[in-house]
Amino acid sequence: MAIEIKRELGQGKIEQRMVYESGNEMAAYAAHQINYHIMGYFPISPSTEVAQFLDLMKTSGQHDVVLIPADGEHGSAGVCYGASTAGGRVFNATSANGYLYMLEQMPVQSGTRFPMVLNLVCRSVSGPLNIHGDHSDLYYALNTGWPILMCRDPQAVYDMNIMAIKLAEDPEVRLPVMVASDGYFTSHQKRRVQTFAHRADVHAFVGAQPPGGFPDVLDRNNPITVGPYMNEPDYINNCYQQSVAMYNAEKVFDRIRNEYKELTGRDYPILDLYRMEDAEVAVFLMNSSSEIIKDVVDQLREKGIKAGSVAPNMIRPFPQKQIAEALRNVKAVTVGDRADSFGAYGGNMTNEIKSALFTHGNKNTMVVSRIYGLGGKDFYAEDGHAMFQYALDAIHAGKVETPFDYHGHTPGDPSKAPKRVLNPMKFEDLKTGLITVTPDETSGKLNVKIPPLRSLTKKPKRIAPGHGACPGCGIFSGLELFFKGIEGDIVSLFHTGCAMVVTTGYPYSAHKATYIHNLFQNGAATLSGVVEMFWERKRRGELDHLNLKDDFTFVMITGDGGMDIGMGPAIGAALRNHKMIILEYDNEGYMNTGAQLSYSTPLGHRTSTSNVGKHQGGKLFHHKDTAQIMAATNIPYVFTGSEAYPIDLVKKAAKAQWYAQNEGLVYGKILITCPLNWLSEEKEGTSIINYAVDSCFFPLYEIERGVTTITFNPEDKGKRVPVAEWLKTMGKTKHMVKPEYAESLKSFEDEVERRWVRLKARHENEYL
Repeated sequence: MAIEIKRELGQGKIEQRMVYESGNEMAAYAAHQINYHIMGYFPISPSTEVAQFLDLMKTSGQHDVVLIPADGEHGSAGVCYGASTAGGRVFNATSANGYLYMLEQMPVQSGTRFPMVLNLVCRSVSGPLNIHGDHSDLYYALNTGWPILMCRDPQAVYDMNIMAIKLAEDPEVRLPVMVASDGYFTSHQKRRVQTFAHRADVHAFVGAQPPGGFPDVLDRNNPITVGPYMNEPDYINNCYQQSVAMYNAEKVFDRIRNEYKELTGRDYPILDLYRMEDAEVAVFLMNSSSEIIKDVVDQLREKGIKAGSVAPNMIRPFPQKQIAEALRNVKAVTVGDRADSFGAYGGNMTNEIKSALFTHGNKNTMVVSRIYGLGGKDFYAEDGHAMFQYALDAIHAGKVETPFDYHGHTPGDPSKAPKRVLNPMKFEDLKTGLITVTPDETSGKLNVKIPPLRSLTKKPKRIAPGHGACPGCGIFSGLELFFKGIEGDIVSLFHTGCAMVVTTGYPYSAHKATYIHNLFQNGAATLSGVVEMFWERKRRGELDHLNLKDDFTFVMITGDGGMDIGMGPAIGAALRNHKMIILEYDNEGYMNTGAQLSYSTPLGHRTSTSNVGKHQGGKLFHHKDTAQIMAATNIPYVFTGSEAYPIDLVKKAAKAQWYAQNEGLVYGKILITCPLNWLSEEKEGTSIINYAVDSCFFPLYEIERGVTTITFNPEDKGKRVPVAEWLKTMGKTKHMVKPEYAESLKSFEDEVERRWVRLKARHENEYL
């Protein structure tokens, strides 16, 4: 890779220091030096680390940023918008579908002209699910009214973040600004980075917020209305003013980057042009791959080919005039888009470059469009040579033979089509008749009879053992125990999460029953549609040819914080009372993205976004009781379960199936271990769950047609243990029993006791 020595060493006026860090670390480092007021955030790979690093620095008192964990990306965007209207500096980071979930909020932020900075750590947009880097999320951002700065390496991530807030707050701009870097390339790649040695120099460069420049909802002497309903012509005038501000951002950024160059010695012109002074053939690429292409340029120059490369440091506003000028004498250029604009015969950059050439009278430069690097597909020097060859072929032929195509895809091979590995399970093996469920007309409850558990071991596992879960993971032992109580065929939907990711690595699947995936926020709604389609097609006789021996049982599996971002749709499905089961495996965090806190994480517990240190002692608020929330919707059946008490869980599964097939929606919650992130021994899982139940942190109960019954009372059995005994079993909570965290422990113990006493009262009185 070409190295610009002067930029690496720096020729600035201020004192700088060299660090060796990743792009995510540098985004967080810049934010901590700026010392934003608020960061609203929600974990999603690969941007999650930004909040993690800030939280870790918070524990040692390195900054004053208030980190607000939202219930989803849409919520995090709302937190940021609200905070920005209240007059402070605001920061956020997200990726991919997380960005799309907050997309509705983006034009609100820019249309009302409230500055903030958002780091978009670019990642492929689902589906199917892929968490690696491309620009498909970035291209959705192009029409949101945010200036967009581009970062080819961790150094640029740091520098652009320092400049972004200054750009956002400039009176001629006054817009939220996005800083875009490549997920898993730049975000996790460690490089040498120069930083301001002193925070005071950062503050001197950024400057104070312009006095009186922004409306502030906290100014009681000047009450304002934010976001009024607006008719034309006011709306078109508002958009015009925003458009003017966007184009102002180009000249303002140009001024800011020159100021930054004076201070640091590092320069970020609107376009990064490499050996373009006499280039006849060129390649346009963005971010991380734009550095790799420089080596290719040098290699082609050695062969006498006048090659050059173009990469933007800003794509909104689009540097139309500069690109037209840079390509004025170029015979052919290949534009590489790391995302497709499906149906447009080229990605967004291709079509904007064509527009730039047309607008500025360049009819001679031929443009070749290639989509590359999707889903994190690596870009190597040989790919760079291929990009140049596309343009060289056009020059040789005098025309572009193939104006648009993909680069790096492979032709299909029918002989390699995925083949069924697991045969469908036999209905007779699934419908054993060993479990009976009958309504009790006197009590209004169900009577369940199950055989000894060893009799159920002959039922086939619904999830094959060939999955990739961590050793000791409690998800699949918990799910399989639950499924032992389900008779007959199921259709399952899995939210994004550990259970989904480790069982469905294409082209293989560990699921032996029909399986659907959808994202956290929409699983319950999706399965609702499946359920209602089943019943309607059955009513119309459209399924008669299948000779179904019984109705399906529809089960949604959620966990890893899915009942934070997915709570609203789950409540909606419950209120509509679809005939389905929602089963939550509670591992007390977002384990699939690296153990961030979720609302199910208990008070004081350590996660990667609730670290423990001198200034912070784990999570700052109590855990969410999803079972009680769902019970408030008056669905027929709610339960909690644990593999530590297997007979209890199997009975509840059988009840859940009866209610889901006969009356409506069922909600169940099982506590499962995550040794990797709970910092516990793999072999201790059942014991730890036992302690959770016996300490009354996770009581076992059911709510059947509104009546609460505790199904295991450790006090009655003489088995209750102090909460502290449970906390000692896990590395993530051992700090809580130390004297310095006595207040946190007391608060947690009091809350556990309060919920337990309230549950006992409901058990004793059917009207509570």
